Amino acid sequence: MAEVKMTSEEIRQHGGYVDRARVDAATEEDIRRQMIEDGENPDAPGEGWTPMPASVRQVLSMTQAEMADLLQIPISTWRNWEQNRFRLEPSVKALMRILAREPEAARRALRRAA
Repeated sequence: MAEVKMTSEEIRQHGGYVDRARVDAATEEDIRRQMIEDGENPDAPGEGWTPMPASVRQVLSMTQAEMADLLQIPISTWRNWEQNRFRLEPSVKALMRILAREPEAARRALRRAA
C-alpha cells in the first residue's frame, strides 16, 4: 500500500498537533454531543466513517509490530498512519472499517497460511 503524503496546506489545516490529554479525556457522551453539534448522526456512521488506526489496534489488543505483521506492511507505515503523518488512501480506510467492524473475520482472512 502506498503512502500519500500530506501537503503543507493540509498539515496547516489539520493543525499538526493533537492534544492527546484532551482526546483521552473525552467521554463517549462528549463525542456524541460534538457529532450532533457538527451536524452528524452519531447513530448512523456514513460511508465516510473511518476509525483511527490506533483505535483499531486497541480493539484488536495488538502492538504496532503485531498489526504491521498481520497486514504485512512495514512497522513504519503503521506508525505513520497512527501518527497521522500520511492521509489514508481509500483502500486503507476500507481496511480500517473492516478491522473495526469484523475484527475476528479480518484476522482469519489476513492470517498467513502455515
